[in-house]
Amino acid sequence: MKETFKQLELFFKSSNFDRGIRVGVALAIPFAVFYALGYFELALPIVLGAFLNAPGDMPGSRKRKVNAILISTGLTMLITTIILFTKPYLPLLLIAMGVIAFFVSLLSVYGFRASLVSFSGLLAMVIAFAIDKTSTSAILIQVALMGLGGLWYLSVSLIFQIIFPNKDQNQLLSDTLHLIGDYLKLRAKLLTSTKDRDQRVQRNFSLQNQINDKHETLRETLLTARKRSGRSRYEEKQLLIFISTIKIFELIEAEQMNYETIDKIFKDRKEFLKPAKKLNKIMGNHLIRLSEVLMQQNPLPDKKNLTSALARANASITDYLDNVKLPQAREGALILKNLYDYQEQLLEEIIAIRRAMDNVKEASKVSLKRQDASQFLTLHEYRFNVMLQNLRLDSTLFRHSLRLSIAMLFAYSLGIFFEIQNTYWILLTIIVIMRPSYGLTKERSKDRITGTLIGAVIAVGIVLLTQNEIVYAVLALVSLVFAFALIQQNYKSAAALITISIVFVYSFINPKALEVIQYRVIDTFIGAIIAVVANYSLLPSWEVFNLKKVLIEALKANKAYLLATQDLYKNPDDKLLAYNLARKEAFLAISQLNAAFQRLTQDPKSKQKEFQLIYEMVTLHQTLISAIASIGNFITQHQTTPASVEFNMLINRISDTLQGALDSLERTSTQENIAKTKAEDAHKKLLNEYKRLAHVRDENIKLGNEELDTETLHSLQEAYLISNHLGWLVSLSDNLERSTKRYKETILQDK
Repeated sequence: MKETFKQLELFFKSSNFDRGIRVGVALAIPFAVFYALGYFELALPIVLGAFLNAPGDMPGSRKRKVNAILISTGLTMLITTIILFTKPYLPLLLIAMGVIAFFVSLLSVYGFRASLVSFSGLLAMVIAFAIDKTSTSAILIQVALMGLGGLWYLSVSLIFQIIFPNKDQNQLLSDTLHLIGDYLKLRAKLLTSTKDRDQRVQRNFSLQNQINDKHETLRETLLTARKRSGRSRYEEKQLLIFISTIKIFELIEAEQMNYETIDKIFKDRKEFLKPAKKLNKIMGNHLIRLSEVLMQQNPLPDKKNLTSALARANASITDYLDNVKLPQAREGALILKNLYDYQEQLLEEIIAIRRAMDNVKEASKVSLKRQDASQFLTLHEYRFNVMLQNLRLDSTLFRHSLRLSIAMLFAYSLGIFFEIQNTYWILLTIIVIMRPSYGLTKERSKDRITGTLIGAVIAVGIVLLTQNEIVYAVLALVSLVFAFALIQQNYKSAAALITISIVFVYSFINPKALEVIQYRVIDTFIGAIIAVVANYSLLPSWEVFNLKKVLIEALKANKAYLLATQDLYKNPDDKLLAYNLARKEAFLAISQLNAAFQRLTQDPKSKQKEFQLIYEMVTLHQTLISAIASIGNFITQHQTTPASVEFNMLINRISDTLQGALDSLERTSTQENIAKTKAEDAHKKLLNEYKRLAHVRDENIKLGNEELDTETLHSLQEAYLISNHLGWLVSLSDNLERSTKRYKETILQDK
């Protein structure tokens, strides 16, 4: 019961519920005011304009939000005008429908925010069929009032942002902390458990993608919030938390070990890994609790269990050495020590988040320069040329736009032929659930149908119990508020609430409520079937054939990240910014690859060609970026020796191998690769350096010098990590090149 109340509290304090309230206020006030003044007919187009332009109100910078809603308002006015004027002329109407559906849905090429504007435009086209205006003056008044409604919603949104200026940022930070906590706990399970490891790795992909999405939105929101007078204390606090979440995410990535090596070394000694696993779990749960505290404004949780768990993890290294004994214990002890170092850094960042949340005045200031911060923002290209580049059959969004246009024209023609009442409900279902991916369309179809049925049953029950119009109006508004609040979290529940809202709105106008419910359910079924069949049969876009572009970007980003790490090793002070930028781009590229893989898993089994090969490639990319992050993190956290000739030779060897994989996809050719024998010799030299240091240490122990100084420890750690990780990277890059060539030969050749 206590947990239920906590979840309810978090929901009512969330920015999602706040967004639902915004929509409710924007719709309710015009209704109430014009109804009281006796001009109820004027309220409907204003409310409709507000409703149509609400989707563009998403978290992000204020400038982009305002621009999105203004563009959305202009687009919905234009589309409504075109449909209303062409409605009496069927041939013109069909042409207008097809052209609008195609080009408006193609706006999604400009990013997620543009896709929401696109949805508003499509929604305006569908709802225009329900508007009964025929004269020129009536149409122009309708459109003008809808435009006023869009501006009214923008005003409400800005007022809410002034009253609650940090709501969206806090929600994004809270969501990010929660996701990272889940990610850390999942990594804890991977450390010791070999059972279901593949399924957990796939879950990793999903979490990484979600975290990267949150980080991108936070970059836009927080890094553009700086004003000429500087950041406020609260903005400084949010930025501190954000930067710590990025560091934690990188540390978790870098913490990924070669599980085959760990399984081999700790095969019968997993108990020595359990303290590290326990610490990861405790830190993950602590981050989740901090995510809740951030929204609840409650006192911070006790941190004693964190420090005691860290102490136990440190003690496990000594226990391992006492149990196994040197020199046999050295490799395992170095693995435990490296793991402990990561966890110690993780804990430092968690403490930094606690200090920022506790408003500690001595907490570190953010020293990121304006020109440096701007480089971390992902800029979207809004040139018309971007759309032109997608006007080709191999573009996923081009196929989706064409498919959507055909499906809508077919549905409308079907409605005319069979004289279906409210055909626009079928069209509405199609635009709401049809996505470029077949799997997502199918999933949303199920949720839409289930939600509609649930909503219909609830609505029927209420209609049978009462015939009160005031009750209908209140329930319509309340259900719509909750629908908007839940639409991103639980689409099935949102669909049920939207159905309830629509039924009561119609019941408020039309007394035949049960008839409305009946048509609503039937039309939803028809629309869902058309959407799924169209996605499967009309220019289907199976993810297995769309991976090429994503793989190319991942290879380029990983190669750039590798070379940035090489430069960082040579000059840590001057190359840190370039390294951080390359790391960001690599993480975003791998996130896109993970998202593509998730879409692949949703395609029909028969269309998941060479699934195991693609899974292997995605895993190799993920492991590659983790190994690079591990080297980069060690360099930034330790005083390292100068980069050796062998280090540079191996980096170049790995870079050339990645380029070879890239060439096979792009059908280009570059210079000859570095000879593999030279790379093998370089790796042997690095291993020999580690063995030399280990031998010196063994000799000192024999002489009775058992005390290990920090400099010698760091030298051993560096030699072990660099030699092993570079050898690992060579193997990973070789496997990735082979897998990429197999992908090209077995999949792209058949395309």
